[in-house]
This record gives sequence, C-alpha cells and structure tokens, in this order.
Amino acid sequence: MRVLITGTAGFIGFHLTKLLLAEGIVVYGFDGITDYYDVALKKRRHQMLLQNPNFAATEGMLEDRALFERVADEFEPDVIIHLAAQAGVRYSLENPRAYLDANVIGTLNVMEAARRLNVQHLLMASTSSVYGANTEMPFIETEKADTQLTIYAATKKANESMGHAYAHLYDLPTTMFRFFTVYGPWGRPDLALYKFVDAILNGRPIDIYNNGDMHRDFTYVDDLVRAIGLLIDVAPVRPKDGVVPEGDSLSPVAPYRVVNIGNSDKVRLLDFIDAIEDCLRQKAERNYMGMQTGDVPATWANADLLKTLTGYQPQTDFRHGIAKFVDWYLDYHGVKK
Repeated sequence: MRVLITGTAGFIGFHLTKLLLAEGIVVYGFDGITDYYDVALKKRRHQMLLQNPNFAATEGMLEDRALFERVADEFEPDVIIHLAAQAGVRYSLENPRAYLDANVIGTLNVMEAARRLNVQHLLMASTSSVYGANTEMPFIETEKADTQLTIYAATKKANESMGHAYAHLYDLPTTMFRFFTVYGPWGRPDLALYKFVDAILNGRPIDIYNNGDMHRDFTYVDDLVRAIGLLIDVAPVRPKDGVVPEGDSLSPVAPYRVVNIGNSDKVRLLDFIDAIEDCLRQKAERNYMGMQTGDVPATWANADLLKTLTGYQPQTDFRHGIAKFVDWYLDYHGVKK
C-alpha cells in the first residue's frame, strides 16, 4: 500500500507515519514546516522518519496547488490521509486568515488530488472543537454540530461539509475523524501538557483557565494513530436505498462517515495537573484565570462507533501517558532529574 500523508513533520503525522512504516507501508509526506512553533522540533521528526527507506517527503504549502498536484501525481497513492492544518484554537483569534488559507484552500487541493487520482480512501482530520457549544455529553457523531466557537473550529466543520460534498459527487470514500485533546511524546510546545511541564521545570507559573473548572477527554497519541491505521481499511460505502445502520454516522447519500477518536473518559484539568506534579515531583505555581474566549469547559467522546468499525478503543490512562511524555521531554531537552 502507498499512503500520502500531509503534515508528516507534525505531532500526529509523525507518529502515524512511524506506525505505518513499521507495518511495511510506503509513505510519502508533505509538510510546510511552518514556524507556528519550533521548526527544529518539526525537522527532527522528519529526520527520524527519513531513516526509513520507505519514506520520502516534500516541503511545501498545501495552498501551492501545482506543487501538491505534482507530488500526488508522481507518488500515485492508494490512500491519502490529510492531517496538515493551521493548528491552535487560541492563535485563530489573532490570525484567522491563516486558517482559511491552510484549512480551507489547502484541504480543497487535497480533495481535488484524491478525486483526480481516484484513491481508495480519503481520511481527513477534524476536531472535537466542532461540537462547539453543545452540552449533551459524551459527544456522539450523529448529533448536530452547528455552534462552533472559533474560526479554527469553523474551518474544520467546513472541511467536513466539503468532504461530504466530494464523497457524494464523485463517489470518493471519505472518513473524517474528530480528535480529542491529543498528547504524548514529541508533542507540540503550544499544547497544555508541554507548556505545563516546561513552566514547572523552569520555575514559571502555569495559567489555568476557568479557575480549573475544565474537563478534557485526553487521548494518548499512540492510541490515536493506531485507530487511524485501523480506519484505513474501513472505507465507507454509499448505503443502498439510503438506509444507515443505527448509531452509524454514515451519510445516507454518500460514502462518507465521521468518527470520534477519544479515550471516552472525562478528566478534570486539576487532576491532570496533579498527575504532572506527581510525575515531576515538583509543585506548580498556579495562576488561576477566567475562561478564555472561544474555549469550552468540557469535551468527552463517545467512541462506540470507532469500536464497532475497528474493534479497538483508546484506553491509555492519563497518568501513564503523562509519564511517557515527561520521559521524552527530559531526554529531548537534556534535563537531568
């Protein structure tokens, strides 16, 4: 199998590529290596992947349609997995245009390549943020999600709508997966776990929003990419006569499905911070703050559909995942404890 993955120098793309290469799959990466966060970290990830002869990559922006088309045409993938995006809920408040360029125009270019090459399966990343102001939990794929609270979330919901249209028009099997608070080794410096560990070890206070009254469905990155790997082989099929199995998010008019990938466990943010302190054997200086604009007090995934489709469900305990991240952080930064 030949798989084209966008965002291979990113946190999730790196781990997914590593997993697929270990399974003998040939992977071609495409990544912009933007400076949204530490470019050295992104390049280190790519350098590790390039040690495998079954991996090669092109550095470029998805908005560059001609470049992406050339890469896709030359590689001739069986499957495309689109992970690249302008990430970060909070940055979208400062620079919304970057999200339209990367997440909407860039995604359109990926879908066009998938359509033209008639790939067996197009898989694209969405986010739990599309559930927005929904309060009925755990979040399930079949509920309405029309109340996005940030431009980041809005662009991801737009991707879902675009994906459905292409699946319907061109019979392009498409799976959208909604990620829930992914964390783990090689994580992004702008994510909470990295920021908390870095601040505690360097004697800086940590900012805790909504005075700590927050819950998140923390999903360990190895669990997430394993789920994606299993979903590759579960391409949606347009249902006959529009009949959809109960509990399935399959479209009645297209080979299109949305799948939550989460730990199915709502963890209190303060418990998460306590676990970090226990792991570091060091207390944090806590700066309690109000709710940040566009943020939500809780996320919690119903991942029953993922289990039905693949027989798998993420289940790494957050304490174990934090310990794994701390081990990586200390090694990567050369910190002795």
